[in-house]
Amino acid sequence: MRPATAFLLKNKSLHYPLFRNFLLVRVAIIMALNMQSAIISYFVYYKLTFNEVTHSGDPLVLGILGLCEVIPAVGFSLFSGHFVDIKEKKTMMSSCIIGYIMLTSFFVFLVWPGLGNHLASKQIIWLVYAGIFIGGALRAFLGPSSFALQGMLVPRELYPNSTTWSSTSWQIGAVLGPLFGGFMILSGYKSALLTVGIIEVISLIAIMRIPKQPIMKKVKEPIAKSLGEGLRFVFKTQVILAVLSLDMFAVLFGGAVALLPVYAIDILNVGEIGFGWMRAAPGIGSVLCLLLLSFLPLNKQPGLKLMLCIAGFGITTIIFGYCGSFGTDKIFSLGDFGMSWGFIIAFLMLLLGGMFDAVSVVIRGTVLQLNTPDSMRGRVAAVNTMFISSSNELGAMESGVTARWMGTIPAVVFGGCMTIVVVGVTFFAAPLLRTLKLHGDKKEE
Repeated sequence: MRPATAFLLKNKSLHYPLFRNFLLVRVAIIMALNMQSAIISYFVYYKLTFNEVTHSGDPLVLGILGLCEVIPAVGFSLFSGHFVDIKEKKTMMSSCIIGYIMLTSFFVFLVWPGLGNHLASKQIIWLVYAGIFIGGALRAFLGPSSFALQGMLVPRELYPNSTTWSSTSWQIGAVLGPLFGGFMILSGYKSALLTVGIIEVISLIAIMRIPKQPIMKKVKEPIAKSLGEGLRFVFKTQVILAVLSLDMFAVLFGGAVALLPVYAIDILNVGEIGFGWMRAAPGIGSVLCLLLLSFLPLNKQPGLKLMLCIAGFGITTIIFGYCGSFGTDKIFSLGDFGMSWGFIIAFLMLLLGGMFDAVSVVIRGTVLQLNTPDSMRGRVAAVNTMFISSSNELGAMESGVTARWMGTIPAVVFGGCMTIVVVGVTFFAAPLLRTLKLHGDKKEE
């Protein structure tokens, strides 16, 4: 059997044209958002808070950026799931993408050359915070509508495979976004953000090619009752609750990525290009791992694999924290970019961390798809956003605050150690994860 034939037999979800188009939407919008995040965080840290005397910026602003996104992501998620369940999913995704295009236009205005002559740096920072807040609100609707739409484009028995490819498309965007963002910063913040806007327009064109899908939740009910049903379902379904809780606390304490501008500028001295590569490293690792999972599904002992991989994520975070100790002298130069042993160790640890995280993403996504009724997909995905997606920003805030309090390196090492502690507690507190099974052949009520 030829490799291409074997590949298609193992990945039957790719046989569906609408699902392939959905993957294009995922790649484009995630690439744009990650590219924008990298550009804005570097702009705020280096352009607006960098002190020429101390040769450093304020890491706390990076934490506040995360906080500004997590507040609306959690707050609006209380309502977004209800509206996603009663509205048409393709239209919801399209509206979110249009909102992101408008938000990118706002950021282009904030980085426009000459604006600093009219507004103080602190004023621009507060406007950036406002834009990030709006982005968090949009994400509260984008995630649930994307999750719900995915489940309508392939048969149920293909959910495990479709989740792998959905995660792969997400990670490809997560790789290309910061990588291109780091390179595009060299051409100027305005040009970089205009490129983000073009990619968002591409994602909008792609989503328009998917026809409207049926609304599964026909019965209207009060918002409070609808929200309560979603929360009760998650908390009474032990396997969902266990997987979400483990991932949430692991991501919360493993937020080293938020401090990458500090490592790129102050510790490793690798500038914009090095920052872009480090920001892309977790995504590169995830894509590599997800491609392997497309041939080697997680059928045997997925719960134990989940806990081992999250523990591995904690270990790589600790080693990354000490990357500067391996040396910052250039051993290889490519133009203005100098590569040191410290940078190599940092890149490898971030890459391995991304590989470990990919396993967690696939298992969590498959558990949610298999155990969630069609009529509740929006609400359950919204709870997932509250647990997981928001924990990225809370992790950024935790990293920023602890970095200011105890220093950047101790903050990263502390986060990695706490991630390992969370895995140890979960191993004994949630024994059902040890016997977790993933099946896509029948519906679990």
